[in-house]
Amino acid sequence: MLLGTWNLENLYRPGGPYGPKDDTAYEAKLAALAAVITELDPTLLGVQEVGDPEALKDLAGMLDDDWHLALSEHADVRGIRVGFLSRAELSVVADSTAFPEPLRPVQVDDEGATAARAGRGFLAVEAEAGGGPLKVAVCHLKSKLLSYPDGRFQPRDEGERARYGAYALYRRAAEATALRSLADELLDGDGRARDVAVLGDLNDEVRAATTQILLGPPGSEIGTAGYDRPDQGDATRLWDVAPLIPAAQRYSRVNSGRRELIDHILLSRRLVRRATAAGTGLPGEGPPGLPSVGPDPAERRGTPGSDHAPVWVRTDE
Repeated sequence: MLLGTWNLENLYRPGGPYGPKDDTAYEAKLAALAAVITELDPTLLGVQEVGDPEALKDLAGMLDDDWHLALSEHADVRGIRVGFLSRAELSVVADSTAFPEPLRPVQVDDEGATAARAGRGFLAVEAEAGGGPLKVAVCHLKSKLLSYPDGRFQPRDEGERARYGAYALYRRAAEATALRSLADELLDGDGRARDVAVLGDLNDEVRAATTQILLGPPGSEIGTAGYDRPDQGDATRLWDVAPLIPAAQRYSRVNSGRRELIDHILLSRRLVRRATAAGTGLPGEGPPGLPSVGPDPAERRGTPGSDHAPVWVRTDE
């Protein structure tokens, strides 16, 4: 079984303000995405930045065989949302943006506006895969790319940059907390006996505080002495498969020339013990020649493919 996650980067049909400007550019984007998915051959792929539900159907139509789709009903202000492409039939078990009680709304701008919900939905599905029931949640947490009032991508001064960086961090931390709450529901205190995965674009790296929120009880990460020492925390832990990715491939995006792994797959105890390999890009190849992205996402409008590499993990059935 191969599980994957991939930010498809502004998957819209042409004609809108964010997607390709014409059919030629749109077809080139779909062809590039479809080629990677066909080669990757995932059992289930979590996807982000689906701006048009019909565009995901167009992409699925370019793949071999029949694929099952699921999309969150909760999109952000640009209309992008998370979803799944799967070879197995899917049933939706959760689709929510709610912050868990007693977490309070967080400040999001200089005017004191607050956010009481995640900007994009957390979608969880169940499928029969890997020899039994599998529950998977997909997410797309608040971006590190900052935006400012009046549609600006550059701050007026360093004080504004610092404040809006903090606002983004508040939101990403609150969203990670909400996602962890959903993971608790899927694990149901029994991660040693349940196949559960949480995956998606976390918009931060392995050791970031927001990523660490998702792991649960600390001390048993892959590569540490505690990994092979079962304890009571295994029932509620999640394991990030990043240490299984070869070091030279351990990035999924290039930000201003810096490689970073911001797309992640986290597994329950029962599932991580069956993990045999993990990587980014295509198995055996690693990430493609990813473009370096800057602070203005509009610069890549209509370009083929994606500015992210897929992240994947293979497990025994």
